[in-house]
Amino acid sequence: MSITTDTRPLAFLPVHRALADGWSLVAASGPAPEDIAGRVVPAAVPGVVHTDLLAAGLIPDPCLDDNESALAWIGLVDWTYETTIATTEAELTAAVRHDLVFDGVDTVASISLNGVLLANVANQHRSYRFDVTRLLAAGDNRLVVAFRSPVRAANEQSVKLGVRQRPYPLPYEAIRKSACNFGWDWGIATFTSGLWRPVRLESWSRARLAEVRVSAEPVGDGGRVTAAVRVQRASDVPLDVSVEIAGVRTTATITAGEAEASVAVDLDAVERWWPVGYGAQALYDVTVSLATEGEAIDETRRRVGFRELEWNTDADADGSRAFQLVVNGVPVFVKGVNWIPDDALPVRVDRARYERRLTQARDANLNLIRVWGGGLYESDDFYEVCDELGLLTWQDFLFACAAYAEEEPLRSEIEAEARENVARIGHHASLALFTGNNENLWGYEDWGWQELLDGKTWGAHYYYELLPGIVSELASHVPYAPGSPFSPGGGWDGAAQTGPHPNDEKHGTMHLWEQWNREDWPTYRGFRPRFVAEFGWQGPPAWSTLTRAVSDTPLTPESPGMIVHQKAMEGNVKLSRGLVKHYRIPEDMETWHWAMQLNQANAVSCALDWFRAHAPFTAGAVVWQLNDCWPVTSWAAIDGDGREKPLYFALKNSFAPRAVTIQPLESGLSAVLTNERPDAWTGELVVSRRNFDGSILAEQRVPIDIAPRSTQSIEIVADAATAGDAAAELITADAPGGRGVWFFAEPRDSALPAARTVVSTTPVDGGVDVTVNAGSLVRDLTLLVDKIDPEARVDSGLVTLFPGESHTFHVTGTTVTDAAAYAAPTVLRSGNQLVAYA
Repeated sequence: MSITTDTRPLAFLPVHRALADGWSLVAASGPAPEDIAGRVVPAAVPGVVHTDLLAAGLIPDPCLDDNESALAWIGLVDWTYETTIATTEAELTAAVRHDLVFDGVDTVASISLNGVLLANVANQHRSYRFDVTRLLAAGDNRLVVAFRSPVRAANEQSVKLGVRQRPYPLPYEAIRKSACNFGWDWGIATFTSGLWRPVRLESWSRARLAEVRVSAEPVGDGGRVTAAVRVQRASDVPLDVSVEIAGVRTTATITAGEAEASVAVDLDAVERWWPVGYGAQALYDVTVSLATEGEAIDETRRRVGFRELEWNTDADADGSRAFQLVVNGVPVFVKGVNWIPDDALPVRVDRARYERRLTQARDANLNLIRVWGGGLYESDDFYEVCDELGLLTWQDFLFACAAYAEEEPLRSEIEAEARENVARIGHHASLALFTGNNENLWGYEDWGWQELLDGKTWGAHYYYELLPGIVSELASHVPYAPGSPFSPGGGWDGAAQTGPHPNDEKHGTMHLWEQWNREDWPTYRGFRPRFVAEFGWQGPPAWSTLTRAVSDTPLTPESPGMIVHQKAMEGNVKLSRGLVKHYRIPEDMETWHWAMQLNQANAVSCALDWFRAHAPFTAGAVVWQLNDCWPVTSWAAIDGDGREKPLYFALKNSFAPRAVTIQPLESGLSAVLTNERPDAWTGELVVSRRNFDGSILAEQRVPIDIAPRSTQSIEIVADAATAGDAAAELITADAPGGRGVWFFAEPRDSALPAARTVVSTTPVDGGVDVTVNAGSLVRDLTLLVDKIDPEARVDSGLVTLFPGESHTFHVTGTTVTDAAAYAAPTVLRSGNQLVAYA
C-alpha cells in the first residue's frame, strides 16, 4: 500500500434511486376489520402500517383515549407492501451492479423481487442489501415485502428459544425489535410493521465503499483522522482511497485483489470539541473518496471532533470505584437524562424534531443523553445534532430488563446489528459510552431469574464477550461498560457474575427506584452513590396535552381514559402515596394535576441537589427521563406533545452552571455552592433564617471564592440553622446569581399563607414578559402557559419569592398579553395553593 498527500479535487459518483413512491399496503391475513381486510391502501416509505392507515383515514389516532386497545388487532395481522420499480434497458446497462437496499425493516418479513425470494429478515435494528442485477428487467419490476404479525412472530420465537424472564407479558426479547414497541410502563403498545427507514436502488460499477469507519484523535496541538475502509468490488482493478479534511488529503492504493485500507491524515493544528458548558463544539468535515484510474466512483462524508475522553473507574483509598467522565483532561460532572423513542411511531421523528427536543435538553443545562436499551439506535440525525449542541451521548445496546437467549438465530442477528451500528455511529464526537444493556446484570442477580432460567442462557455472552469485542475491533476509541447499572471490577466467569453487586452504590453506576416504588423521595438523601444512571418520579403531562388525548367526562385521576394513559403498576397509588407526606391530596382535577406535577419536580430536585452536593465523589446523575412517546402520566420532563412540565424547570434549576442549595450533610445543615463555570465564583454568601413574612431572624455572612469546576460546602451556624417555629420559618442562602432555600417543615405542616401576587405584562419581540410581584411568601411559583395558548412556552419555573420580590417570566409562542389571563389561579400556580392554610 503506497501513500501520497496532495490537495487535488475529486469528481462524483454512482446512482442512488429512492424508492419512496408508488407503494401499496394490504392486510394479507389476520383479524383486520371488514373495511380494511383485502383493501389496497396507498403506502409511504419510510412508513409503517399505522401511518398509512392514519393517512387513509381508516383508523383513529392510537394515542387518543383507549384507541390503543381498539387498534391492537394491527399487531396480529400479516401485512404486505408492494411497489413496482420501472427501469429501462439503458439504466440497466449503465452500471455493472444494481443493489436493492433497505435501511430499516420492521421487523419479520420476506422480501421478493419479480417472484424470486431475496431473503427472510427478522431484525428492525439493521439494514439489508441485495444484488438484484440479474433479477431486474426492462419495464416494471414487482417488489413485495410480506410482513409477519410481530406479536405472533415473537410468540413463535419464544417457544423455539425457550421462555426467558421479562417484566411484561409479550416476549419482546425473542425478536430483534424495539422492546418498548410491545408496551412499557410509560409506553403505548403499537406492534408496528413497515419499511420504517428508506428503501433505494443503488447502481454502481467497479467498486463501492462498503464500510467506512472514521476516528479522530488530538495529537498535541494537532490531530489525526484515520479512516478504515472496506470496499465491495464488481471488478478486480486497483483502487485509490482518499481522505480529505481541512484542505489536506491523503490517498492510499488498494491493489487488485485487496478489499481494505487504513488511511490517516495528520493536521498541524485543530480546535478541540467540548461538551456544552466546557467549551466550543468544533467539528470538521471528512470526505472519503474511492477512485480508479483517476475517476471518482464513490464518496461518503463524516463530521468529527477532536477530543480525548475516558471514564475514570479507579478505586479510592476505601476501595470505592469511581465513574468519573474526563474530557480533554477535565473532569465533567454528568448532568444527564435518559432518552426513549420520541414517538410511539418512530418513523414520524425527523431531524427538525430531534433538533427541538435536544435543544430543549441543552437549554435545561443538560450535557448528556443516554439512549436507553429498550428503544432504538437512533438515526444519524440524532447523533449529528448532539455533536452540534455539545450533548454527550451514551448508547445502550438494545437489551432491556430481560433475559436474552444466546442461541441462533438471535445470536447472529445481534452480532450483525451491533457491528453495523458501532461502525455507523462510532465516529461521533458526542459518543461517550457504549453500554451492554439496561438492568439485565442487576436483574440476573436480584429478580429471581436464576432459578427460573434453570441453566438457560440469559445474555452474559453478549455483555461480557461479544459486544466489548466488537467495540474494541470497530471503535476502540469509545469506552464500553457491560451494563447499567454496573460496578467496575465485575465480570462473568462462565457460571456466575463476579466482583461487586451490579447496583452497589459504592461502585460505578447505580439505579435508584425504591423511592418511587416504595419510599418517600427525601430518602434519596440516604444514598451517596458514585454515579446515578437512573432514577425518577412520575407526573402527568401538561394540561393541554392531557385534555387533547383524554376526553373523559368528567375527567378525574381515576377516570377510564386517565387509567389507560397511566401505564405504571399501581401508578396512581404511588402518586398519591408520594404526595400525601408533603401536600394533602386535592379533590378537584386541575389542582390534583398541578399537585402531582409539582411533587414530581420537587422529588427530582431533592435528588439532584443532593447528588450534586457530593461532587466529585458523586460524578453524575442521569434522570429518568427526558421525553415521552405519547401523552401519558410518566417520569418525563417533556411530555408526548413536546411541552415542558414543571420537572423541566427542576432540571434547569438544579443543573444551573452556578447553583446554591442547602443540604443536611453529615457535618450539619450546610450551604453547598457549585461552580461549573471556568472562572472563580467570588463574592459573599448570605445565609438567613427568616419568618415567612421575610423578616430576618438570624444571619451568617461568609466571603466565597469557589474555584472553577468545583463544589464547596459551608456549614450553617447553629443560630441560623435552628428554627424557633418550624412551621413558619425557612432558611435562604444567597450568593451572586444564586439562591438556595430550606424549609424546616413539610408544606402541609406549615403556615404557608395564601399567595398574594400582582401580575403585569410587557409585549416583547417573539412573545411577552410576565412579571409577578409577590405580596407574600410564594413557594414554587410556576406559569402553566399552555392553558393560555397550547403553543406557548415559558423560560423558567419553580421560583420562590418573599414579599416585595418579583420575577419576570419570558413567554414565547403566543400573542396573548392580557395580565389577567396569566394571573388566573389555574395558570399562575404555587405550592401555596395546595396548603390548607391558603
